Amino acid sequence: AYPDGRAARAAVAAQHGVPVDRVLLTAGAAEAFVLLARALGVRRPVVVHPQFTEPEAALRDAGHAVGRVLLPEAAGFRLDPSLVPGDADMVVVGNPTNPTSVLHPAQTVARLARPGRVLVVDEAFMDAVPGERESLAGRTDVPGLVVLRSLTKTWGLAGLRIGYVLAEPEVVAALERAQPLWPVSSPALVAAQACVSARGVAEAASAALGIADDREYLVGLLRELAGLGVSVAGPASGPFVLVGVPGADGVRERLRGVGFAVRRGDTFPGLGPDWVRVAVRDRGTSERFVAALKDVLAG
Repeated sequence: AYPDGRAARAAVAAQHGVPVDRVLLTAGAAEAFVLLARALGVRRPVVVHPQFTEPEAALRDAGHAVGRVLLPEAAGFRLDPSLVPGDADMVVVGNPTNPTSVLHPAQTVARLARPGRVLVVDEAFMDAVPGERESLAGRTDVPGLVVLRSLTKTWGLAGLRIGYVLAEPEVVAALERAQPLWPVSSPALVAAQACVSARGVAEAASAALGIADDREYLVGLLRELAGLGVSVAGPASGPFVLVGVPGADGVRERLRGVGFAVRRGDTFPGLGPDWVRVAVRDRGTSERFVAALKDVLAG
């Protein structure tokens, strides 16, 4: 049978305590970025960086001239609403942000909202934050709010392509009209229901606590390399950390040679060549990684 998303859509709505007409299931958050860029007719979109680059790419592909707000390293890459132009009619921000791992206070993010503006909050990694503190999902009192969520990160389901949008019914309807028919496959719909079930939510919450413990252990190890020029942006709240490393390009290549892959940072607007993003792994892996990094830097 063709995919029927009604049950999964209702399950997501129930999870966040909102009506079904405020939920749109998408083929991952990536589809949502494309729909937002093409369906809403905004004229002055702004993306807050450093940030996942796909939202800006989708806006540019749709013909928009995209403004950038670069959060300064000196301020810990923390959101400052005063930096966002007042005439922006769409603002895109990640929370927690990829790649900085910074978790912005919900009240600070909400200050970006105003009548006539679409406020897009990418919460793809929010389920990795214990208690999902600072989440705006389920809020119906913030004008123009669009929250994007992913069900592929914690569960390692990137190939299934499943995510969802939480927004005002008029926005959901506009995005849905721009979707192709049956955008989410039947297996992905089944996975969505499982991920937002009581058991799924409980397992994700437990995983978030484990990630937080493993992240703090990793950060502690990295801070021991401060004498070699290593720094950690933070406080980090996601399942990855942003690490400053002198000569990161060469370091990244040498790490690859000993079996460790880290994400380059210089492709993110607002970051330079001396940054890498490091995934949070179990303690044993973190110990081996930091030992390898120390050897590379000292060699």
